[in-house]
Amino acid sequence: MSYRIGIDLGGTKTEILVLGPDGAGILRKRTPTRSTYPEALTTIAALVQEAEAEIGARATVGVGIPGVISPATGLVKNANSNALNGHAFDKDLGALLNREIRVENDANCFALSEATDGAAAGAKVVFGVILGTGCGAGIVVNGQVITGRNHIAAEWGHTPLPWPRETEMPLRKCWCGHDGCLETYLAGPALAFEADGPGARDATTIPARAAAGDERAIAALAIHTERLARALACVTTFLDPDVIVLGGGLSNLPHLYTDVANLMKPFVFSDVFTTQIVRNMHGDSSGVRGAAWLWPQQ
Repeated sequence: MSYRIGIDLGGTKTEILVLGPDGAGILRKRTPTRSTYPEALTTIAALVQEAEAEIGARATVGVGIPGVISPATGLVKNANSNALNGHAFDKDLGALLNREIRVENDANCFALSEATDGAAAGAKVVFGVILGTGCGAGIVVNGQVITGRNHIAAEWGHTPLPWPRETEMPLRKCWCGHDGCLETYLAGPALAFEADGPGARDATTIPARAAAGDERAIAALAIHTERLARALACVTTFLDPDVIVLGGGLSNLPHLYTDVANLMKPFVFSDVFTTQIVRNMHGDSSGVRGAAWLWPQQ
């Protein structure tokens, strides 16, 4: 098939993108995400049917979700959109649309998008990072998403902060039940916590405050950057990617692209460190593009 449809099923919005035969986006639409599982299915099915009517062709369909499908049960697990958990999402949507549906974690879709025709196009090993309200990642090798035996590869946000300082003890509690998960140190709410204390979750004003000389904001950005460097150094030592692509709201912080690599070097177990750290190319539509690319060119 020449046309590919990607769906990004987010917590607040559902986006559809149609890629033409040349890989260019030819149709895009967003609609609020419905709260119940049946409503989510029917919304996606309607978006696909409307898009195919508009382009006059049948397309492949890939969907990015904030979770994964368990290889043991065939049901969605680990989704922060709780309505998806415990359902055979790909099979149920496939029955509505009468075709095979490919479903992947949204961070994996982000990494695939940037590795296919984005900031890391042409790279052999790509590590894609999402730093937003949460913290996640995806791995793409030779154009293929690495999901792992248990479908949890690159659940980076739920690995521990490496080389913790005495000042970072005791490690923070994570919603997953463990202590010290990277999500509690690197996501947007973690940056807000550093600047404004317990209960703060909005980090959007911190860069401007730092630029205006706010010492707490400056210190918070420095702490966050150094922790990100430690976390990515650990990834580099065991994966050694060609390119690390940053996505999510915090990827818009320009200092990350000048400071993180230098801060990583002392922690990388190597005499040479040339891994590129780059900003994403496709912005908040990278995930939906990656969902479309779950069906590669034939």
